[in-house]
Amino acid sequence: MPKVDIHPKTQLVIFYDASADFKFLASSTKFSNETMEWEDGNTYPVIRVDTSSASHPFFTGKQRNVDIGGRVDKFNRKYNLKN
Repeated sequence: MPKVDIHPKTQLVIFYDASADFKFLASSTKFSNETMEWEDGNTYPVIRVDTSSASHPFFTGKQRNVDIGGRVDKFNRKYNLKN
């Protein structure tokens, strides 16, 4: 006998990154009382996000690499070994 209603309900929602004014429509189990009209003329719930691909440093190319050496270099410095 298969189990009934064991999976969460999904719906289309708009994920909105206000810092970059970026929106995308995706299926989600999240729910929101806030709604917004999408490009297709339909109204969908809105989930506000802090970071998206439009504002994250990795995707925007503004990421700084602060790694000054690899594991081997760190080990050599720790034990005063020369290459």
